[in-house]
Amino acid sequence: MPQHTTPAQPPASDEYILRTTDEELIRLGFQHRVWAAAAYTGWERAGIGPGSRVIDLGAGPGYATIDLAHLVGPSGAVIAVDESRKFLDHLERRLEVEPVSNVTTQHARADAFTATPGSFDAVYARWLMSFLSDPAVVARRVFDALRPGGVFIIQDYSQYKGTGLWPESAAFRSIIDAVSESWRAHLGDPDVCASLPALLADAGFEIAHATPMVRTGRPGSAVWGWPEAFFRSFCPVLVEEGRLSPETLDQFWKDWTERSGTPHAVFTTPPMTELIAVKQR
Repeated sequence: MPQHTTPAQPPASDEYILRTTDEELIRLGFQHRVWAAAAYTGWERAGIGPGSRVIDLGAGPGYATIDLAHLVGPSGAVIAVDESRKFLDHLERRLEVEPVSNVTTQHARADAFTATPGSFDAVYARWLMSFLSDPAVVARRVFDALRPGGVFIIQDYSQYKGTGLWPESAAFRSIIDAVSESWRAHLGDPDVCASLPALLADAGFEIAHATPMVRTGRPGSAVWGWPEAFFRSFCPVLVEEGRLSPETLDQFWKDWTERSGTPHAVFTTPPMTELIAVKQR
């Protein structure tokens, strides 16, 4: 059964930019499956294995948490930290039927989670740092939680506007621009990995690995379906915010439908980077 902790500091808001709806729960599950191989590769590269103690920071509904729990085994432990009570409730329901007993949940913001200093082997943060207004605060808190030689594994965006669709679509480009604009208006950074190496060095880390993460998808593939799920979920929010006109959204769906029936069409994911930073002794 999952263990629970009292929030270290009650989150000021239970919302993040992409909302915490049931639709988003489903989308995040699909997203995890699309990127699961990259997650496992990063964990292996970082040395996570049986017996490891890991924090899944910004765990959301815990799709990676469950995989990590199986990976580290009964002799290891995983803490899932998220600011959304709804997401953690979803994870805790899953833990009632999953054959693992090594997961603890913590309802806290990424900049306010609690952990015994120097007690963790790894902290994993996927698509977290780009949503933060002050990633440096989180980096310092992670540094304190890790043992000497412990690793901070980050998988996040490095150049969001590098997302591609061929044949080109002006409406598609407008949506990518609107997403980036909305992201920054909510005090995030869709290109965060460009600034993280210097920030991590200031916090006391040394970058051991920096690996690009980009996938391409053709119509009918899971990679093609990944952005479509996001557009259906988030484009209405962009219209609500006044960053995207209904006419541009309608044109986009016409373009996307046409590309989806074009055998030579290609989608390239937003450029991401995996950073593995080691806490210096």
